[in-house]
Amino acid sequence: MPGIVIVGVQWGDEGKGKATDLLGERTDWVVKFNGGNNAGHTVVVGDEKYALHLLPSGILSPGVTPVIGNGVVIDLEVLFSELEALSARGIDISRLKVSANAHIITQYHRTLDKVTERFLGKRNIGTTGRGIGPAYADKINRVGIRVQDLFDENILRQKVDGALDQKNHLLVKVFNRRAVTVDEIVEELLVYAERLRPMVADTGHLIAEALGRGEVVVFEGGQATMLDIDHGTYPFVTSSTATAAGAASGSGVGPGSLDRIVGIVKAYTTRVGSGPFPTELFDEQGEWLRKQGFEFGTTTGRPRRVGWYDAPITRYATRINGITDLVLTKLDILTGLEQVPVCVAYDVDGVRFDEVPVNQTEFHHATPILEYFPGWSEDISTARTFEDLPQSAQDYVLALEKMSNTRISVIGVGPERDQVIVRHDLLD
Repeated sequence: MPGIVIVGVQWGDEGKGKATDLLGERTDWVVKFNGGNNAGHTVVVGDEKYALHLLPSGILSPGVTPVIGNGVVIDLEVLFSELEALSARGIDISRLKVSANAHIITQYHRTLDKVTERFLGKRNIGTTGRGIGPAYADKINRVGIRVQDLFDENILRQKVDGALDQKNHLLVKVFNRRAVTVDEIVEELLVYAERLRPMVADTGHLIAEALGRGEVVVFEGGQATMLDIDHGTYPFVTSSTATAAGAASGSGVGPGSLDRIVGIVKAYTTRVGSGPFPTELFDEQGEWLRKQGFEFGTTTGRPRRVGWYDAPITRYATRINGITDLVLTKLDILTGLEQVPVCVAYDVDGVRFDEVPVNQTEFHHATPILEYFPGWSEDISTARTFEDLPQSAQDYVLALEKMSNTRISVIGVGPERDQVIVRHDLLD
């Protein structure tokens, strides 16, 4: 069973990096298939903490080949900054492969992202301002710059000129910003060309060959199901396919290669940016949960919005992705609560919805129908089997499993690599 997809079930920040790392010793390849440096993974290895924004978390595992797939948009400055930082800490970065078809984020993408958000005012999406959306928009509009373009300056100039033709009118006439020249963008990009060249490959072909040899390939998704461009809380979403379907198109392999779909879900819920969030807490309990879980963005440092576990969202994500296993993270954060609330359904103007409403207006006005479970006060960070957990914690997990329509195979009880309970082997 060599092809394993890891996807976020909620709005991101569920701990996907740790799940990838958990499989590290038995993984041969880790492929990032969507997103850019607008989201990050925090991975703890012993006393060392690594914050990865663009790189696949598999780069921390010796012997694993990390891949940035064609579905990713790459900020080259960020890429090399991360690589240099890891190299300085003794991490081998020589194994990284980068798709020749991946698109590049430029200076004008970052500028447009920021000025557009300011222009929208209260209607802003809550982007990170890192140029992700504009880069994907150029990709769809067929005026994007790809990695392979860096190795033919004439082609690069033609493509940058075509991309800037409309953008400069927008920057100057609408946003009152200066025009961007072709020369400055080409110069900005060519600085990285020769450093990038050894990493660039037909990564889809390499991955397909690895799968053919029976090697274990983990497809690591950025963001999460509820931020997916098609299936998330549109328009408050990311600009790429963050569901399991994106693993095939974003890495260049067929969907038949995806054998197991692992969904990562927190024992509560968080999100960043704007958009509906039915279980969101605005009181002291919410602030307690944020501090307990250290819910601040890996990439931006922004405080995350926090709320209770949302069972309808997990069921929705299970269906959309075809999830075979759930990894429940941060169960330890709930320690100390007398009661643990869970959203089991929604109330929308007096009407009960047991599933996520398809209508955006209804979801925006949804309030949670909560069921309460007994809490626990015991420290569970040293638990390594399910039976080590207090009975109330076991009951909570089993209740979530039943509500989620799929098995909970792994439980996270702390930030360290070994602070997990494995109920079912993800490779079985």
